[in-house]
Amino acid sequence: MLENKHQRGFTLERLKSCAEPKVHKDAGGYYINTLSENMKVYFDDYYLFLEKIYDRCQVEKSDLDEKMTKTTRSCAETISYYRAKAVILEITMKAAKSFYTDGSNFGVIMTPWCFGTVVMEKIEVYRERLAKGEINDANVPEYPYYVIKYIDEIYKKTLLDLFDFPEEAFKMRWQYSELLKRYSKVLSNISQSLNSVLMVVKNYGA
Repeated sequence: MLENKHQRGFTLERLKSCAEPKVHKDAGGYYINTLSENMKVYFDDYYLFLEKIYDRCQVEKSDLDEKMTKTTRSCAETISYYRAKAVILEITMKAAKSFYTDGSNFGVIMTPWCFGTVVMEKIEVYRERLAKGEINDANVPEYPYYVIKYIDEIYKKTLLDLFDFPEEAFKMRWQYSELLKRYSKVLSNISQSLNSVLMVVKNYGA
């Protein structure tokens, strides 16, 4: 369990009675061929991975909070660095918890590398919203320039260290939002083509 209180979304009992054709079982336990990568992922391994990442974030966040209390306010850049890292850790924890407890969507079951790129994109989106002033975050002061600057500088390295990934882990993005963008672009092109055809037909009829 996560934090000793949050249960896995797809419990053993649910998997035993699951009618989803993508869910299989072998000597290693229940597994699924992931929707985005078509890779074999065991449910137990994936949930243990999320637990490990969440716990690691908690430890680092606690250490970070202690450092911030011991750092004088005059050290603006140091404080901003700590705040930037806190943003990264909190987004990672939120994603891990959300995916861990989701029992309605098999799309949340993925390889660790895929999960890492999902978190990376969440941070990039959050960073853009911070820059536009669309988010009120306790980690970000009224003038967030330095915090945003440090997010840009450290978020990939922080995630690589946090997940214990090699650099090539982030060279491919597998998450659904990326796939949806591609499909949206295709659909948009199709729609534009259809509109062009209709205009030609309309003009021809006139």
